[in-house]
Amino acid sequence: MCHLHQMGLSFVLVFCCFLPLEVVGQDQNTSHQSRPSVVTVGALFTLESVIGRAAKTAIQVAVEDVNADSSVLNGTRFDVVLGDTNCSGFLGTIGALQLIEKEVVAVIGPQSSGIAHVISHVVNELRIPLVSFAATDPTLSALQYPFIVRTTQSDYFQMQAVADFVGYNGWREIIAIFVDDDYGRSGISVLGDVLAKKRTKIAYKAALPVSTTLSTLNDLLVAVNLMESRVYVVHVNPDSGLNVFSVAKTLGMMEKGYTWIATDWLTTILDSIDPAPAETMNSVQGVVSFQHHTPDTDRKKQFISRWSDLANISSGLNSYGLYAYDSVWLVALAINNFLTEGGLISFSNDSSLHDRNGSKLHLAALRDFVGGQALLGKLLVTNFTGLTGEIRFNSEKNLINPAYDVINIVGTGSQRVGFWSNYSGLSVTAPEILYQKPENTSSSNQKLNSVIWPGDTTTKPRGWVFPNNGKPLRIGVPNRVSYKSFVAKAQGPEVAKGFCIDVFDAAVRLLPYAVPHQFILFGNGIDNPKYDDLVNMVAENKFDAVVGDITIVTNRTRIVDFTQPYIESGLVVVAPVKQTHSGAWTFLMPFTIEMWLVTGASFLFVGAVVWILEHRVNTDFRGPPSQQLVTMLWFSFSTMFFAHRENTTSTLGRSILIIWLFVVLIINSSYTASLTSILTVQQLSSRIEGIDSLISKSRIKFIEHPDQYAEVLQLGPKRGGVAAIVDELPYVELFLTASKCKFKIVGQEFTKSGWGFAFQRDSPLALDLSTSILTLSENGDLQRINDKWFSRGGCSSAQVDQIDTNRLKLESFWGLFLVCGVAFCIALIVFFVRVICQFSKYSPHDIEREDNIQGRDSSRSSRSTSLKKLFEFVDRKESEVKNMNRSKSDDKRIK
Repeated sequence: MCHLHQMGLSFVLVFCCFLPLEVVGQDQNTSHQSRPSVVTVGALFTLESVIGRAAKTAIQVAVEDVNADSSVLNGTRFDVVLGDTNCSGFLGTIGALQLIEKEVVAVIGPQSSGIAHVISHVVNELRIPLVSFAATDPTLSALQYPFIVRTTQSDYFQMQAVADFVGYNGWREIIAIFVDDDYGRSGISVLGDVLAKKRTKIAYKAALPVSTTLSTLNDLLVAVNLMESRVYVVHVNPDSGLNVFSVAKTLGMMEKGYTWIATDWLTTILDSIDPAPAETMNSVQGVVSFQHHTPDTDRKKQFISRWSDLANISSGLNSYGLYAYDSVWLVALAINNFLTEGGLISFSNDSSLHDRNGSKLHLAALRDFVGGQALLGKLLVTNFTGLTGEIRFNSEKNLINPAYDVINIVGTGSQRVGFWSNYSGLSVTAPEILYQKPENTSSSNQKLNSVIWPGDTTTKPRGWVFPNNGKPLRIGVPNRVSYKSFVAKAQGPEVAKGFCIDVFDAAVRLLPYAVPHQFILFGNGIDNPKYDDLVNMVAENKFDAVVGDITIVTNRTRIVDFTQPYIESGLVVVAPVKQTHSGAWTFLMPFTIEMWLVTGASFLFVGAVVWILEHRVNTDFRGPPSQQLVTMLWFSFSTMFFAHRENTTSTLGRSILIIWLFVVLIINSSYTASLTSILTVQQLSSRIEGIDSLISKSRIKFIEHPDQYAEVLQLGPKRGGVAAIVDELPYVELFLTASKCKFKIVGQEFTKSGWGFAFQRDSPLALDLSTSILTLSENGDLQRINDKWFSRGGCSSAQVDQIDTNRLKLESFWGLFLVCGVAFCIALIVFFVRVICQFSKYSPHDIEREDNIQGRDSSRSSRSTSLKKLFEFVDRKESEVKNMNRSKSDDKRIK
């Protein structure tokens, strides 16, 4: 990159070239040779510059290789005429005109973005393609410059790489140090746009004059060193860029805590002077730079080895030398395609260019390249693989697959810590490998190896410090007149005190750096201040932060940044309570009516089921009907107290009884617990159950001072008071403690939020203090601060609100009753199936005979229906049925 001198004069010269002059009639000089013996191309750049020295050698070697390959131009000799811009926009324009005067079909160069802007007007007018290997200004891709073809990567992509690196490390602000020309301004402008998408910003733009002195550079770095940000992005010319780090080292700005990011100009210098002097390397230790990524192919390795063997080379090989070499091949291949398809190397006079009034500028010697537009088209569609990788252009005339190496300057050399490409972002895998996989630029996929930062540390710099200008942070503090335990005006030398102040001070003490600050009270001391106004003052830069009981809500987060919440704060409803007095029928209150009815029915049902299962086998359940009824009822209700004296003998009866006793145990325990709660807890004096009971604008009443809460709640709505209070949980807990628990929280919190400290947008202190607050919470210090300011014997917000809540409902036990019912039904089914099976084995005649044997009257059996006979069979003892079975077996043996 070169300095642009006398830019205004160069524009005047170009403007003169466009003035409408008389048409000078000249015959078109057209070459009729389809394959000329020589084709001439111009090369325009600053020969004695960091980029120019490598480019000159690379172009010369490329010309030799093209002429040595007969398959490229098929016998046509490729000739390059060098022109020197001498780091001057004016001389660069003159050099361009001189080259064009020699009827070149294309111009390779320039290296300077500023000069490219100037001479683009010339090549556009004369239709001569301009192939630049080093002009990286993103604006050169615009439609305004149709004849410029760039064979290097645009800084548009490099600035994306820088922004991704900044975002990867979590920095929110940077300072840009750049050369004040087209190259510097355009690059930093793109960087600012990309950073904005990542919620990062350029805090300050430090522009360096094109021809800067060490004194000017020193003053500029001293100024930026007083600022908050410690992340510097340096985008300057390679010829003078090292002065930035030399002065920065003198000022102590290359130590621990500083971050320096240099664009590709730094690696270009280091490659060009390899091995670099020790003094140079010492001044750039820990710097992170970017370098054009070129695949490590065999062809590239051979060229590097060949470069080392060249005699009289004045520069090491840098990436721009590789691009210059590929540029020659691109032009040669495009010209070959142009000639192969019948293109002619011919020029015509431009009727608008001629000398007038005795001018000696020889403007008439400038002629249009007739095939310029066609050759431009061939350049844009030519594809080949060069030293820098695949040379192919997209629709915006940019090289495909832009990629950079991320370089860390360490020791006497450098190390690559990763790659960047627009296909995958930051990674430790080479881009050409990732191109074989699906595209993935997500933040979770970004990865780099460890970086050694200035100060020889692997700990990532924080990226900012407090400005070294003697101004402490201006922290606004609400001057509360109620609930002063949270925050209030202090007596004595301290400005403020309270729970919030202690949390802030404790969090600041955990930071690894000092935070000079001063508290400024906000409010008149008569009324509580409006917190929205206080937060707005932070957004308007009247305060740097606000410390107090500031609730984190949506509209505030849009204008300021909050720390991690240090206390939960949701809106709750408070209502009056009264002590419940027990009455004569209090013992019935634990169960609802439905529960009492179902429970009583269950006892009766259990007694009936056990009687059915035990009647045939257990003498305790036999006898006259009246006695059996009494036995069944006694057994049913005595199980409530586990006092039943009848034993169960059948397997089914015992199984059923076990299940039922388990249910009784649960019912008894639940009844006892519910009755205890009803007799001891306080109950609400209203039927309010939560915020849903209060949603009515006409019923809302605003209370100015919290001191009035108790009074208006006790009055109630009928006497000019209120039925409930809605306020934030921390305030409510203090109020409940002060009122000796005469009121209670109704329902649950209907909003979830918290209190945090507010800072200006993108303030790094908000993030660091959030980490400190989490540490306070984890080590218990936050709780100890809370215990210091607030009583630990407060009213529990989890107490039951209403009697109905304590009453046990059927819904809570339907599962138990369902299990019992299913078990009982299964037992009955098994019992009756068994009885029916036994009954089916005997005929009525067998039953009559058994009755006669036992002296029973069987005459009625003959007159009874089958159903009656079944019931009679069921009523028999199990032992009688077994005897009938044995008798029947004996009869069969006798027969």
